[in-house]
Amino acid sequence: MKSSGTTVEKIIEAIIFASPEPITDRRIRECIEGTEDLDIDSKVNELNSEYEKNGRSFRIIKVAGGYQMTTLPDFELWVRRVFVARGRLRLSPQALETLSIVAYRQPVSRPTMESIRGINCDGVIKTLLERNLINIKGREDSPGRPILYGTTIEFLRYFGLNNLKDLPELKEIEEIIGAVED
Repeated sequence: MKSSGTTVEKIIEAIIFASPEPITDRRIRECIEGTEDLDIDSKVNELNSEYEKNGRSFRIIKVAGGYQMTTLPDFELWVRRVFVARGRLRLSPQALETLSIVAYRQPVSRPTMESIRGINCDGVIKTLLERNLINIKGREDSPGRPILYGTTIEFLRYFGLNNLKDLPELKEIEEIIGAVED
């Protein structure tokens, strides 16, 4: 498993760094022989403490059910310049509104979304499906058996969430909107 100078922490760090998407603790353990009982969370916490102590510009966070390296918000300006050429996924206000309905009401049908928004959602749903932010979860047990939609792992990654429990409570959102309107 180890060559000179390697530690379990360094191996975990390398695996997380090399992974193009969030990697689960189960998958990390699969990559390192003899670590079935290893507490990956505590090793990640040790790494993050070391990064902070040494003034590093990044941390390991838990997102979409796995671990991912991310830069600190203080460095957003410079990091954003790297991605300008690639064109980050942008969502219209209509897409964000529909996506929030799906996130909070899932599984949810198109007629329910349209009832809440008061407007046809076909185009927005198509866009969200193409961008893999929502997917089909099944069919509703009602007349016409409309398709039910829910969010994806890509949705969690896009918004930097570990799971849906990390979504703000609707009450919190109402308070924020109320404060902005005042």
